[in-house]
Amino acid sequence: MSLVVVGTVAFDAIETPFGKTDKIIGGAATYSGISASYFTKDVKLVSVVGEDFPMEMIERFKTLGMSTEGLQVKKGQKTFFWSGRYHVDMNTRDTMDTQLNVLLDFDPVIPSSYQDCDFLMLSNLMPQLQKKVIERMQKRPRLVVMDTMNFWMETQMDALLETIKLVDVLTVNDSEARQLTNEYSLVKAAQKILAMGPKYLIIKKGEHGALLFNKEQVFFAPALPLEDVFDPTGAGDTFAGGFIGYLAQTRDISFDNMKRGIIYASAMASFCVEKFGTERVLELKQSEIDERVQQFVNLVQFDIELV
Repeated sequence: MSLVVVGTVAFDAIETPFGKTDKIIGGAATYSGISASYFTKDVKLVSVVGEDFPMEMIERFKTLGMSTEGLQVKKGQKTFFWSGRYHVDMNTRDTMDTQLNVLLDFDPVIPSSYQDCDFLMLSNLMPQLQKKVIERMQKRPRLVVMDTMNFWMETQMDALLETIKLVDVLTVNDSEARQLTNEYSLVKAAQKILAMGPKYLIIKKGEHGALLFNKEQVFFAPALPLEDVFDPTGAGDTFAGGFIGYLAQTRDISFDNMKRGIIYASAMASFCVEKFGTERVLELKQSEIDERVQQFVNLVQFDIELV
């Protein structure tokens, strides 16, 4: 089933305790789209880049099964750029530079060939643009998943709340869930967020796993203990892409299947952090994904007798 992924395609410059990069390919839609492409070869990209974006990367998107008909290339303009430095704990970071460039006047266009999509992934982006994409779909997709971040909570809360009303699944991290609701308890935060409109909520907890909520049920998936974590940039986007990619592949949007989707999403995110940028997720083999998912199964599988 077809999947539309909307968000940023960008340049990043990253520094972690393990090294630093020059300008490399990044962006929320990049990570989400690449991750989803391992599950469905019908990924349709909606984004914008400048004339400085390498054509060979656009061609690489195509070889992964990603349509770039909705990727605008702005002549004479520069691609969105973000630079950040991670602290020793790898959970906190400082933004060193943000250059919006082509994002300043980005108006997402949904090609007619994208209009029959069954799944819509709204990767992190200005909430008013995420809402515009939903409104521009001629028929509502079976499932709309939205990712967001603390920056929009601090600067565009009203627009963010309006968009949250329109989606089926919201994904945020634990600090964002608390910021959005002013609740420290994640269970109470989840109840408040579900009352805002989404049917499902995913709270990402980084190295401590992820939680999936609906109004009646909750599911917890652990994170895989990793020996090496080089760069957490894009891990949340890779998680989101793996989640919706798995649902698109299986065509099943039940809560039970979403639980399986969380495991596949966690597996994809665990690959992302092993190298800088998209390097690791661009070189995966299906056997590696299967093996990593089995590691997650082994991590939580046990027999117990109640006495």
